[in-house]
Amino acid sequence: MYKLLVVDDEMKIREVIKEYAEFNGYEVAEAEDGMQAVKLCRDNDYDLIILDIMMPKLDGFSTCKEIKKFKPDIPVIMLSARGEEYDKLFGFELGIDDYVVKPFSPKELMARVNAVLARKNASKEKPADIMKFQGLEINVPARTVTVDGERIELTPKEYELLFYLIENKGIALSRSRLLSDIWGYDFFGDDRTIDTHVKNLRNSLGPYRDFIETIRGVGYKFEVPEE
Repeated sequence: MYKLLVVDDEMKIREVIKEYAEFNGYEVAEAEDGMQAVKLCRDNDYDLIILDIMMPKLDGFSTCKEIKKFKPDIPVIMLSARGEEYDKLFGFELGIDDYVVKPFSPKELMARVNAVLARKNASKEKPADIMKFQGLEINVPARTVTVDGERIELTPKEYELLFYLIENKGIALSRSRLLSDIWGYDFFGDDRTIDTHVKNLRNSLGPYRDFIETIRGVGYKFEVPEE
């Protein structure tokens, strides 16, 4: 499970972000100012920081600069009530990964979090050309899937869904996260879109349908049982 640190002096904003992030399957820690954020980052490991600019004690720019001294690779998304180009450019010069202007849509923010983490993982590790799970085989360059040696036909979205689940093997993925990452955060579908595609995908996988597990109240995950 990915761990996020949300840094903002406004408690209501932290609460909204935390609610949406936990719904999307993230673990969330909070800091109410920059000094507290720096201390938390020294003592803990986080996968991404959501960081407000205008804060007491230590502003977001100074906080980012300090954290990057000892954790230079940690992704940062900055929040600001100001949308001036100077602020954005200065933030990117400090090494931030994205910039969101308040007021913002929590759904869009989560889509940006997902995108930043996906880019980080993609740069860290390129998937194998051939992925095999018992009799289920995925040829990544060819975008083909075979079940016990027989090629199965999947729609582009079914393939993307399967590949995304496999990339995040063992991680419970919420329906809203699947929608935003595969269909895009501005897609106006609902949970039934995911459920329908999972149903069709399971039917195509035949004896390996149970590799896609339903996580009650959350969504789905890809898990291969031990033989």
